[in-house]
Amino acid sequence: MDPDLLVTLAAAVVIAVGLIGIVVPVLPGSILIIVALLGWALGVQSAPGWWAFGIGGVLLIAGMLASALLTGRRLKEREIPKRSIVAGVGVGIVGMFTIPAVGLFIGFAVGLLLSEWLRKRDLPTAWSSSVATLKAMGLGILAELALALTAGGLWGGAVWLHFATR
Repeated sequence: MDPDLLVTLAAAVVIAVGLIGIVVPVLPGSILIIVALLGWALGVQSAPGWWAFGIGGVLLIAGMLASALLTGRRLKEREIPKRSIVAGVGVGIVGMFTIPAVGLFIGFAVGLLLSEWLRKRDLPTAWSSSVATLKAMGLGILAELALALTAGGLWGGAVWLHFATR
């Protein structure tokens, strides 16, 4: 089998896993995609490969920064402390092992709500803070996913160009 084709198939699998990792934040999605783009560029050793890695890498880094900045700004506006996020992550990890598929999300939401309820001592206020946090994190995930999908589309174009011109 053609080595370029094998490298391309491996990169496609890692990119797909990376996209899943952005939506289900257990894996470092954008970093996996950057590694896949680099591996593909090294494997095929062509100009489209290096262009895809360079431009895709910039898009993916921008996505990670946008996610962090959008989420952080919203959390700061609502004055939600990091300990509530950490509590949500902790309960989310437990949930991941106890409830298949959706445990991470349910556990995170429950842990966040409990932490905010203990902090505020008012369930409606804790609920409002938790919903705002979940919305902020969702917005960050959407921004990162949009830029990752753009990088993936760019890679797809580079794959076509690589195989069409060799």
